[in-house]
Amino acid sequence: MPALLRRILLAAPTQSGGEDEDEPNAPPGHQIRDDKVAQVTGSTVETTEATKDAGDKLKEAGEKVMDQLKKLPIPVWASITIAIVAILLLLCIVYCCFKRICAKKKKKDQKKGLKGAVDLKAVQLLGTSGKEKLDTEELAENMEDNEDAESKKSEVNLGKLQFTIDYDFQKQELTIGVVQATELPGMDMSGTSDPYVKVYLMPEKKKKFETKVHRKTLNPVFNESFVFKGLPYSDITSKTLTFSIYDFDRFSRHDQIGEVSIPLNSIDLGRTIDEWRDVTPPAGDKEGEKLGDVCFSLRYVPTAGKLTIVILEAKNLKKMDVGGLSDPYVKLSLMLNGKRIKKKKTSIKKCTLNPYYNESFTFEVPFEQIQKVQLVVCVVDYDRIGTSEPIGKAVLGCNATGTELRHWSDMLASPRRPIAQWHVLKDPEDGKPS
Repeated sequence: MPALLRRILLAAPTQSGGEDEDEPNAPPGHQIRDDKVAQVTGSTVETTEATKDAGDKLKEAGEKVMDQLKKLPIPVWASITIAIVAILLLLCIVYCCFKRICAKKKKKDQKKGLKGAVDLKAVQLLGTSGKEKLDTEELAENMEDNEDAESKKSEVNLGKLQFTIDYDFQKQELTIGVVQATELPGMDMSGTSDPYVKVYLMPEKKKKFETKVHRKTLNPVFNESFVFKGLPYSDITSKTLTFSIYDFDRFSRHDQIGEVSIPLNSIDLGRTIDEWRDVTPPAGDKEGEKLGDVCFSLRYVPTAGKLTIVILEAKNLKKMDVGGLSDPYVKLSLMLNGKRIKKKKTSIKKCTLNPYYNESFTFEVPFEQIQKVQLVVCVVDYDRIGTSEPIGKAVLGCNATGTELRHWSDMLASPRRPIAQWHVLKDPEDGKPS
């Protein structure tokens, strides 16, 4: 554009020369065009000069900033980096503020919409006052139906148990077979159970048998039989055969899944019985029948011939004192051939039914004798005036049964390693040495 104007300006005097002054009657359009060209040329020159001045000022400002940056005690590149980071941080803050404002606005709009919806429903309900009575009656009927359905669902299926019963009139022996169980409920977190069955005769409940534990199954196959000896027919009809199904747990009390009870006077003992029965919920234990639980660990080192017992704690012990508490301690007895050869005991814990001991004891037992000895762990209530009363006990050894035998076997199978387990206390007057 400036080059074109320059050509026009140079061409104008050559065409007109001095004749313009001698021609007073020049056309008016030509004069107006010259004025416009002059104005455009002047404005272009002014714009160019202003742009040049602005560029000079910007250059001077840039030089001043660089001079100031050079005076700082840090390198120029570091100053530029800090400036960029500051600008980015400022932009982030502005963006967050903007986003927060938009979110608040959106929430307000949603609340307004909800209020409108509620008002509309209220208007509709006002027009249906005649139907409300019918709806409430139908609702009450539906609630009753739901309660009936829930009561039916509450009857949990505990599975079934197959067993056999055979009575020998000549030998006066009752042979009980535990065959299998199916559809047992899962008692563990994994949805399975570790079931085993206890077999005993009520009401004495003294003679007990236990099956082996079957790990992680809801359909265990036992195929085990047990013999109750010395049972005259005149006595057997007054007894009840009970199968109690438990879920084995090494570190806590074993949970009872359910039980099957058969009054022996209700069946024909003249033939062998092979039946399936539904497992029913366990009958609630009476408070006086609970003796409590004790937890301890066993460790045997065959090379050194040392048996170490750590009495950890006991819980839910039977109330022995008038005040509803006990003063329990634990007595350990090492038996060989029915005779006590060594004994030890823990400290006494006053006024508690859940004592904590964590006390260790060591017996010297040669490897040749480890399968011949018995360990009796007896919880006793201390009495300052009279004699101390035993609360309950657990007898361990190769001749033991149930959980006690399993604990002893696990100890022998894992030498030099402590094996801890909970045990349910049994009647101290159970005919075994204490």
